[in-house]
Amino acid sequence: MSDLTIPLLTRFWLALICPLLVLFDGTLAAQLWRLRQGQPALPAGEGDQERGTAELADEPAAAPLDEPLAEEPAEPEPASALVLLGLLQRHGRFVDFVEQDIADFDDSDVGAAARVVHEGCRKALRSNMKLEPIRLEQEESQVEVASGFDPSEIKLTGKVTGSAPYRGVLRHQGWRAGDLSLPRPLQGHDPAIVAPAEVEL
Repeated sequence: MSDLTIPLLTRFWLALICPLLVLFDGTLAAQLWRLRQGQPALPAGEGDQERGTAELADEPAAAPLDEPLAEEPAEPEPASALVLLGLLQRHGRFVDFVEQDIADFDDSDVGAAARVVHEGCRKALRSNMKLEPIRLEQEESQVEVASGFDPSEIKLTGKVTGSAPYRGVLRHQGWRAGDLSLPRPLQGHDPAIVAPAEVEL
């Protein structure tokens, strides 16, 4: 296997799990944003290297060796993302809908199915987290993006030139998740089982 490729099954797994990881891991989202902008991803703790050497010279001396080093950031827990995916499947048949080949379905059939999926998935999300818009202005209105904005919160599109503040049209308000309260998997339950097979006797 080439160092630049990964197996198809692994790519399928990443395509399934990455959207949920980006939703709940701001650090991962920021790194992916840098890569999408053509910038190299920064290893953890190296963001300060972009500051000037004069500022770095004023930094306090490193901690003595007898003091414990800061712990490495914890790896993302895929179990939480799988629990959420299981909730979307249980309440809205989300996985069934996404995995269904709808190419031959009429638009009316797709619309009817989407209404059921929408209602169930909305219930699952609202029962387990609080979603708030990042920008409170109405979409399609003129807005200003101040300097020092967080690129993980605001995505600039179109012809981006110069430096902030920017003025443009708000195409999407964005969403921020808070008050997350996912149910804990039962002991012995495999979180990778998003939905069990059902056999009627």
